[in-house]
Amino acid sequence: MHAGVELGGTKCVCTLAHGSGAIVEQKIVPTRQPEETLPAILAILQAWYREHRFAALGVASFGPLEFDPASSRYGQILATTKAGWAGTDVRGRLSAPFDVPIGFDTDVNGAALAEMAWGCAQGISDFAYVTVGTGVGVGLIVHGLPTRGIGHSELGHIRVPRLANDDQPSVCRFHDDCVEGLASGSALALRLGERRAGDVARDDPIWEPVVHTLAALCHAIVCATGPHRIAIGGGVLVGQPHLLARIEAGLTASLNGYMALPAGAAYVVAPALGDKAGPLGAIALAAQAPPRARQ
Repeated sequence: MHAGVELGGTKCVCTLAHGSGAIVEQKIVPTRQPEETLPAILAILQAWYREHRFAALGVASFGPLEFDPASSRYGQILATTKAGWAGTDVRGRLSAPFDVPIGFDTDVNGAALAEMAWGCAQGISDFAYVTVGTGVGVGLIVHGLPTRGIGHSELGHIRVPRLANDDQPSVCRFHDDCVEGLASGSALALRLGERRAGDVARDDPIWEPVVHTLAALCHAIVCATGPHRIAIGGGVLVGQPHLLARIEAGLTASLNGYMALPAGAAYVVAPALGDKAGPLGAIALAAQAPPRARQ
């Protein structure tokens, strides 16, 4: 049995599950300040450890995160937009009480690995998982592993050409024209004004810059790593599933015949695990965690 923690911007989901992905128990902790949130999570994990002796722990967190073990900031959240969380050692604080293997990665990389284990990307080694919610995150898996280098994938902040005549201010405080700034749930709320997304018609022009921006993101992903499939989830797409086909059509038009997408099935799809992808991502990380002695 494994334990997992998905740390999100508004809530943290603690999951106890079998290695098959079968969930035994889940508990939710609101994401407040670290000194309130992390002790509440630890209390849940310690109770589960006493009762079930889970074999491994997975921590899937919002980022950006430091993954270099040689860094003094290893395991910490870096320059996040989440107030109060920059510099928080989420890996160290959540793993310290438990003598078990620890899996640690971004929430979107975890979700991507969960979809590869139990969802829409089974049998695929190269895959991208995009979540479009309050922000935009991309879990990018190449040859079965999350990308690494100077940091993890931050493609939600890739700068893209704006749709002609789109002059809405970006909601990203770092970039005037990145995907998150133009197409996230926060950006959509700004575009909507007083309207509710659920009341907006499918053919409303408000969706055009969102589709354009997400298609540009997919174009960059395809040209960079050529995944066999891209799954897009998160609150914006859950509420507007008709956007998926429009994004794929925009991607195809943008590629303009230079690269051919796989034939025979949709390329841009919804996550098969739905809202379980994130919590099960932490379980997938636990299942793949290296032995403690190697850390």
